[in-house]
Amino acid sequence: MSEDKPTLNDHAWGLVSSGETRWPAALAMVGALVLQFRLPEKLTLGPRWVLPAVEGLVLITLLVVSPTKFDETSRDVRFVSLGLIAILTVANATALGLLMHNLLKSGNAIPGRSLIYSAVSIWLTGVIAYALWYWEIDRGGPSSRCRLDHAPPDFWFPQMENPGVTKTSWSPHFLDYLYVSVTNSSAFSPTDALPLTLRAKALMTAQSLTSLATIVVVGARAVNILK
Repeated sequence: MSEDKPTLNDHAWGLVSSGETRWPAALAMVGALVLQFRLPEKLTLGPRWVLPAVEGLVLITLLVVSPTKFDETSRDVRFVSLGLIAILTVANATALGLLMHNLLKSGNAIPGRSLIYSAVSIWLTGVIAYALWYWEIDRGGPSSRCRLDHAPPDFWFPQMENPGVTKTSWSPHFLDYLYVSVTNSSAFSPTDALPLTLRAKALMTAQSLTSLATIVVVGARAVNILK
């Protein structure tokens, strides 16, 4: 009696998404744009409204040309989404660099509360930016995760190892990646979802270092100024 060969779906990493909507990621992006807009102009390159306005136009374009519901036939405009996330990440890193530069240059001249508010905005923007990165890279992105021939996973979630813990077929969505981003920014290391690929490890390393600089260096100085 011949045995059937295992198929892609027989493996935990072969989980196929039933589709998801872009709105959670879009709303998170809007939140990041608001946080950017609230930063002081000395922490931005040019007027503080310019970059959020450009990013907002790109986001609107993305929502117009791409369906809000992902499936295996969704139009591939992933390069636009990745470009938008890259702009957000670079802008946030620039804001952190300018904040640390002003901190070292001005010292006690920077009001403590203003410093804390700026640091919190930068930290939260980083959480959103890296959540979007994780959502876009894992198994080729939300559209690719709907197909059987998607790439191997970049992250290993507990549900993938223990499929019996959920009543229905499970696949990660944006909020799962947002949780990964929050825990990585807080603990500076993976918690329950483990990175499997070099690009995932590189992104998590960059996020941990950025978060560490924001919390330890800027946060400690802000507390000292408040005293």
